Amino acid sequence: MDDIKKYLTVRQVARKLGLTEEWVRDLIAKKEIKAVKIGHWKVKPQNLEIFIKSRTNI
Repeated sequence: MDDIKKYLTVRQVARKLGLTEEWVRDLIAKKEIKAVKIGHWKVKPQNLEIFIKSRTNI
């Protein structure tokens, strides 16, 4: 299993994206950001990168 310490919290993801925590939770609920629930939602850094790349035209 991946090292859970490397996962990002909803708060960390929100800060990185400049969004509210509620908005990030909505994105998780819509499966736009892949996350796992271990007590609270956690996001792999790789999954955040995938989301960011899907939203940019680079």
